[in-house]
Amino acid sequence: MVNIVKSYWSLLHWLMKVVGVTPCTVEIEPGTVMRFWVPSETVSKKPKVVSKPVVVLLHGFCGDGIMNWQFQINALTKKYAVYVPDLLFFGGSITDKPDRSPGFQAECLAVGLRKLGVEKCSVVGFSYGGMVAFKMAELYPELVESVAVSGSVVAMMESIIMNIVKGLGFSSCSEMLMPTTVKGVKELLSLGTHKKIQFPHRFHKDFLERIHLLWGENDKIFKLKLAENMKEKIGDKATIEGIKNAGHLVHLERPCVYNRCLKHFLSSIHPDTNK
Repeated sequence: MVNIVKSYWSLLHWLMKVVGVTPCTVEIEPGTVMRFWVPSETVSKKPKVVSKPVVVLLHGFCGDGIMNWQFQINALTKKYAVYVPDLLFFGGSITDKPDRSPGFQAECLAVGLRKLGVEKCSVVGFSYGGMVAFKMAELYPELVESVAVSGSVVAMMESIIMNIVKGLGFSSCSEMLMPTTVKGVKELLSLGTHKKIQFPHRFHKDFLERIHLLWGENDKIFKLKLAENMKEKIGDKATIEGIKNAGHLVHLERPCVYNRCLKHFLSSIHPDTNK
């Protein structure tokens, strides 16, 4: 019997190579390795220096980078050099270190990107990836020039997550995010979308050009009001945009609208891409 998920995964990896991104493994330090999908020309036999603005896509707490951003990569590669890492403990990225914090993820990403020749980038983060994006902006303002975030918070406080978890009818965060039954998986997916669809430290804001909060208006996990509160606290450097009829998985549920909004934001940071 054909494993549909495995077959789709293989097809997806093939499609990524067709649009110009290819996987490579970077040793961050002994015992810590990260997989990045990078512009193919940067790791060819005769590597070229990328002249396009760099965009780094950070995935959420499920799957890997390619699975999370499958609808965005092709939309961005024409005008941007797209880098898609697997965060540690996901996909092809592993470590023997005990640290599980967003700060550790950010540190490893910064090392990996610099080893790949990236000097400055815009970071796009979804959910857990958004927390890592904010941490990168705080720790490495010389590397991160702008941030776009969907369905996330600056830092995950226990009080915030427990209020969300209990409000959604779960007893713990692990029960919600790591279901052990088919029913649990269905419930998790239903929380991530507005419509039912089929699936085969505070950052250093002064150094950022701009922060864009791109939200599904019907996000049941991190509600739009939370994004509005964050925008108010961040101040003038932040903008917010809601996408109608979309939930937490806004970039998968309404990819065309999401891509259009994201590209508009990125082009405001890099006006030369409008030519």
